[in-house]
Amino acid sequence: MRRLIIGCGYLGTRVAARWLAAGDSVSALTRSAENAAGLSSQGISPILGDVMRPETLAALPEVDTVLWAVGWDRTSGVSQRDVYVSGLHNVMQQISRRAERLIYISSTSVYGQSNGEWIDEASVCEPSQPNGQACRDAELSLGEWRPFGIDSPLTTALRLSGIYGPARLLSRVAALKSGEPLAGNPDAWLNLIHVDDAADAVVLSADRKVPSPLFLISDNEPVVRRAYYSALAELVGAPPPRFAEEDPSPAISAGTTRTVGLNKRCRNAYARRMLNWTPQFPTYREGLVHAVGETV
Repeated sequence: MRRLIIGCGYLGTRVAARWLAAGDSVSALTRSAENAAGLSSQGISPILGDVMRPETLAALPEVDTVLWAVGWDRTSGVSQRDVYVSGLHNVMQQISRRAERLIYISSTSVYGQSNGEWIDEASVCEPSQPNGQACRDAELSLGEWRPFGIDSPLTTALRLSGIYGPARLLSRVAALKSGEPLAGNPDAWLNLIHVDDAADAVVLSADRKVPSPLFLISDNEPVVRRAYYSALAELVGAPPPRFAEEDPSPAISAGTTRTVGLNKRCRNAYARRMLNWTPQFPTYREGLVHAVGETV
């Protein structure tokens, strides 16, 4: 199979490794010659281009599957909405007759529920924050893609919970060890997915003979922030976590607000059943042990 990755970063490189191990050919779009060299060293064929510059996308090859896993680079000078919506549109315009299937990495931020509700693929999407709104608008634009003139778009949106894993804990570990108060409501729910489990879900979704339009990808057990950071602190030998909301110091507590959108609980039952997907790290407990062990 021929695969193309738009956004071959933390998640994309792991998907690429799985496809390469299966004997697939993998290409990836990158804006940087330095990144291109790194991709080549991993057996990935680099293509220099920028999703915000349509004229640079002409070299995108014919492939069986396109994975959009673009993250927003805050230093790029381009808004998150422009990248997620306009950038995706530019890519779809170029690959409409060059690809058979498109997998879009979205986010559970498309859900606006914040009172501890359980949500799944059927839940209403009314995002309250700009990142969620941009992701939702990008999802809706997937309906515009018609590969080879086919009436029904062969697209799948994977709504991922917060990705964590090796090297994705460094800043939090440093904050915990220094006793720095953490922002956010310590009793709000977190929904997480280990990066390796997310990569497995992408591969399984790409290999489905009949694409499904949507999957919510999260681990088996939501966790409140206090429990999550307490477990992380214990693993790295840090003191128990402190939270800015509970700190009596005016310098710390002044202006602190509860983190919005982090108080819902995600169900993964549909993805587990339909993809025959079993997370290697079913909860944060197993995932943190692995992530910390690989990071140290």
